[in-house]
Amino acid sequence: MSYLCPLCQLPLLLTQQQWRCENNHQFDRAKEGYVNLLPVQHKRSKQPGDSAEMMQARRAFLEGAFYQPLRQRVAELLDNALGADAQTLLDIGCGEGYYTAAVAERLREQRQMAVYGLDVAKVAIRYAAKRYPQVAFCVASSHRLPFADASLDAVLRIYAPCKAAELARVVRPGGVVVTVSPAPRHLYQLKEQVYQQVQLHDEHDETLSGFQREHSERLAYTMALPGEQAANLLQMTPFAWRASPEVQQRLAASDVFDCETDFAISLYRREA
Repeated sequence: MSYLCPLCQLPLLLTQQQWRCENNHQFDRAKEGYVNLLPVQHKRSKQPGDSAEMMQARRAFLEGAFYQPLRQRVAELLDNALGADAQTLLDIGCGEGYYTAAVAERLREQRQMAVYGLDVAKVAIRYAAKRYPQVAFCVASSHRLPFADASLDAVLRIYAPCKAAELARVVRPGGVVVTVSPAPRHLYQLKEQVYQQVQLHDEHDETLSGFQREHSERLAYTMALPGEQAANLLQMTPFAWRASPEVQQRLAASDVFDCETDFAISLYRREA
């Protein structure tokens, strides 16, 4: 399967180290193996995506295996939902590939799967492509997926934005989308360190036009975090900018910080 040109939506063909469409739009394949399909006119900022500090904190936290139960569960759900003939999966908002690589490994035990990872952050994709060469990574917008209509058997979307219409366009009939979002008590104790009054996350009963929801569940457990990892967790969250330096220092100095996770996981099937 090839990518689509982000400028004219024609198929891109890889020749040597360059992706090219019939209109002669060209996109170089980086030495790490990824391709940048985010034209400057589609960027909302000079360096879209998470900051380097957020990515470094997330890398250190994820390598501590505190979200391993979530990684294992989404791989299991996708494995159970897909037939033996499934061929293509896309991880939207894949970051540095922590979930993407594990899903690829699980699905390839029974299938010949092409697995793609997409993120708007170039620095994250560069790291992912270098670490996980078995996955095809690209820099692209989740609102303009560079894939043909009905070309994907599955999509994984963890926290990442993507319009339902775009998902319905790229997922073939019978294909699946697995989403993960924060459930009400996700990181409650961490938020207590930042806000005087903690607001629970809303319970999203998300509907995706063109899909039927087949399954939903909550995955919740308590993490016992060393101080350094508690500080990393704060740094990788969207409310880190509200935290004072004192909060960051207090977390980093703690021996153990107990914090709840609460994930809402749903599986949707593309209608025929």
